[in-house]
Amino acid sequence: MANLSSANKTVKMPDTMVILFCVVFIVYLFSFLVPVGKFDTKQIDYQMNGVTKTKTVVVANSYQEKISADGKPEYNPPQIFASDGNAGFLNFVHDGITSGNRGGGAVGVMAFILIIGGAFGIIMRTGVIEAGMLKLIVKMKHRQIMMLPVMVFIFSLGGAVFGMGEEAIAFALILSPMMVAMGYDAITGVLVTYLATQVGFATSWMNPFSVAIAQGIANIPVLSGSMFRIVMWAFFTLSLMIFVTIYARYISKNPEKSLSYKTDDYFRKQLSDIDTTQQFGLASWAIIGVLTSGMVWVVYGVVVYSYYIPELSTQFFTMGLVIGLIAVIANLNKMTFNEIAKSFKQGASDLLPAAMVVGMAHGIIIMMGGTNPTDYTMLNTVLNKSAHLLSGLNEYFSTVAMFLFQSAFNIFVTSGSGQAALTMPLMAPLSDLVGVGRQIAVLAFQLGDGWTHCIMPTSAALMGTLGVAKIEYSSWVRFIFKFYLYLMSLSIVFLIIAVLIGYQ
Repeated sequence: MANLSSANKTVKMPDTMVILFCVVFIVYLFSFLVPVGKFDTKQIDYQMNGVTKTKTVVVANSYQEKISADGKPEYNPPQIFASDGNAGFLNFVHDGITSGNRGGGAVGVMAFILIIGGAFGIIMRTGVIEAGMLKLIVKMKHRQIMMLPVMVFIFSLGGAVFGMGEEAIAFALILSPMMVAMGYDAITGVLVTYLATQVGFATSWMNPFSVAIAQGIANIPVLSGSMFRIVMWAFFTLSLMIFVTIYARYISKNPEKSLSYKTDDYFRKQLSDIDTTQQFGLASWAIIGVLTSGMVWVVYGVVVYSYYIPELSTQFFTMGLVIGLIAVIANLNKMTFNEIAKSFKQGASDLLPAAMVVGMAHGIIIMMGGTNPTDYTMLNTVLNKSAHLLSGLNEYFSTVAMFLFQSAFNIFVTSGSGQAALTMPLMAPLSDLVGVGRQIAVLAFQLGDGWTHCIMPTSAALMGTLGVAKIEYSSWVRFIFKFYLYLMSLSIVFLIIAVLIGYQ
């Protein structure tokens, strides 16, 4: 940890929005060089837990490049200014923000982030959660480091079992200030929540949003090959436990070395304003009970009823509203109905930058023509060309290349199920040709789909979590990059082992 960069370095990293604008500009330039194409699609059925599921996927070898009247490939660069409903380079922010619907895309995710921010604005205004955290920290003074690996295990298991991702935003809201209060930093809070969920997500043996769908599309038994993945999950989770523990110890001794040291002042100020003499009466315990039962309700809804963004937004709004009403009735911390409204607006405004980044990131996809495989887009051409490049490699290089391709492609298609529908119909037959087995193609997909979410600015869950933790994206990249390379390298090792043992 001695080589961790100091927060006082003079090198000024660009703002997240500057980075995104540069990416959009590069995509715009490539739109003049990459022709557009499309695929045919079909409906497939697969079995999961005795239930027949249906998914629309691309048809292998159905790629069609758009050809002009004179027989040349056609290009479709966006206009500078948007008009007649077409994408425009200078309109990518508006197009990105307004893409999607209430159930997903930029609109749904941005609403989810703002509602969570508002709900927790109310919850934190009561002062109960912070006071409770400080009391817990005092009791755990000599054992608090033991809490970190336990948290990593719980959140990693959540990512593996039910694909936990966006839900980590809410937990990071609570745990980031708690980590600061414990003498660590907000980065530690992101590690034990969001990064842990991604470790579970990427190495899962039963994730319904990635592994199950990819195996169904690849026409292999759904949730097969579990033992290899369970061993892999345990190894990666242990790696993160060790990393977090070592990092937290280092920061507790050298707090100024944290890349979030300056932004953690936001939480230090909050913590300094807390009345540590506040007595826990009936109202305080009721608030803790509502928050705890609310979190259980969230997990239950996701696992049993497959709740997603609309339902989760309702759950968190309900938690904030009920807790606000309890505080008003008990006259806790001088809470009033006007204070409920004010706290909701303040909490939402704190997360507005993170929500804006999510919208801008979706603008990148719009600039590439969108993710519809039946439309003539640059993204479809990139997908087709990449598949052909992989076909000439031997089994080991092909496996690693599939993994690296899935990692890169995930920057543009952040949905695990969406990426599976686009790539697996091409990667599964390719794996047959190079002789590695379709199970390995699925493994390359899930690892590639998982790790990119730890670092890419187009990940709504990552940007939302960094937003609530008050961590600059550039600071996060500087911090996590070496460990990200470790995750990628270890994934390659497991993929090579899978080839060696003939993993099926």
